[in-house]
Amino acid sequence: MLQIMKYFRSYPFKFVWPSLFGFALLIDNHVNILDGTSNGSDSKKLRVEEAPPSRVLHIRKLPNEASETEVIALGLPFGKVTNILTLKGKNQAFLEMGTEEAAITMVNYYTTVTPHVRNVPVFIQYSNHKELKTDAGNQRTQAVLQAVSAVQSGGSPSSDVQEALAAASSPVLRIIIDNMFYPVTLDVLQQIFSKFGTVMKIITFTKNNQFQALLQFSDPVNAQQAKLALDGQNIYNSCCTLRIDFSKLVNLNVKYNNDKSRDYTRPELPAGDGQPSIDPSVAAAFSKDSNSLLGALNPLSAAAAAAAAAGRVALGAGPGSGGVLLVSNLNEEMVTPQSLFTLFGVYGDVQRVKILYNKKDSALIQMSDANQAQLAMSHLNGQKMYGKIIRVTLSKHQTVALPRDGLDDQGLTKDYANSPLHRFKKPGSKNFQNIFPPSATLHLSNIQQDVSEEDLRLLFSNAGGTVKAFKFFQDRKMALIQMSTVEEAIQALIDLHNYNMGANQHLRVSFSKSTI
Repeated sequence: MLQIMKYFRSYPFKFVWPSLFGFALLIDNHVNILDGTSNGSDSKKLRVEEAPPSRVLHIRKLPNEASETEVIALGLPFGKVTNILTLKGKNQAFLEMGTEEAAITMVNYYTTVTPHVRNVPVFIQYSNHKELKTDAGNQRTQAVLQAVSAVQSGGSPSSDVQEALAAASSPVLRIIIDNMFYPVTLDVLQQIFSKFGTVMKIITFTKNNQFQALLQFSDPVNAQQAKLALDGQNIYNSCCTLRIDFSKLVNLNVKYNNDKSRDYTRPELPAGDGQPSIDPSVAAAFSKDSNSLLGALNPLSAAAAAAAAAGRVALGAGPGSGGVLLVSNLNEEMVTPQSLFTLFGVYGDVQRVKILYNKKDSALIQMSDANQAQLAMSHLNGQKMYGKIIRVTLSKHQTVALPRDGLDDQGLTKDYANSPLHRFKKPGSKNFQNIFPPSATLHLSNIQQDVSEEDLRLLFSNAGGTVKAFKFFQDRKMALIQMSTVEEAIQALIDLHNYNMGANQHLRVSFSKSTI
């Protein structure tokens, strides 16, 4: 106390002693001034003693537009919220939890996971308050608190209270999957998010070459809890990272139940658009086998395992699973083992390729493991190669056999096990983080310093396509080049990946998620 009094005597403005409650506020703010955070600056950080545990928490660096409901939502997963005081001018707030234990749990959690409000990181610490004494006439705050209390106790809040609660967050989450090394299905998302409440509807789509989803809970509070727990988490080890925000929508309109969208409240909806609804055998496998997998795994791993049981994602090359793909409807006049090796090598390390002797529009491709086979299938099935839409499915074969010694199969079978062009042979390679669906924009790397934009435009035009746009990166060792169609980009990648630019320097080509 003496130290604080000396501080205020030395401060260059007229000081008036506050009331007891106001003085407590100044104690909290005094800590902020000392550690350089009262104005959002971290330039002057001094060591200060942390306040002892209290059920009142001090929240700093809130965005200007943050509402009471969004601050309350930070505490919802940890227990009952009993009061709130916001300091708009200071971008701070005080949040009172129902018990000290709830507050301790909340602080402990947020020491490992940075809390966000409107995508802005905020800071939470114990306050010197033991309770908050606020104006009971603040109707808006009281309405929000009533709404939270009603929902937490399982009651039915009034329409006014429901409106206040809805302001806290939408029941609809917008989900973006970054670094999508393995495919993510509706079933995977439903398994993950249903841990936090009833999932009513899901719509998936691709935007800006990123897999995205809209997912609607039955209650906004469940959406808030799911966002809090899952934002930034990986579905699988080191990949498929969840980026979660609230959608501006409050209700999703789902017309079809298929692999792209699902209304779990209306199972009678048609598949529509020629899309098959979920395969009955897959559904049976999912319901039969997933329960036995869930017990020993955390929620995210459990979802992955359940999806694998449904035949959607192969978690590893175990008994009965293989990394061999059957590719059909190929242009037999144009396709070669090398072209298939290059294209499928974008999604895994191709070991062997065999174009079928008696059916040259089909080929077997052996990947390093079942994960890579699944990844290549999910990205390349339905793409156009040499003017024909190719079909990619999992093969019943476990390996691709090489021809017997002395047998000439006209070069239709190639072994690439020792190829220097494998993209993923190095553990932890950055290539794992840059796997994207085929797109019209290609990423070029390993470019020589003396190679100009005109040189690269001409090179890719000669590959049979039209260059729509080009952009060098700052160091000019990498660039983006946009072809007029995805098919042209696929053709250019096949023809020009590993192209010798001179001085034994080879061009590297991959698909990009960016546009120019």
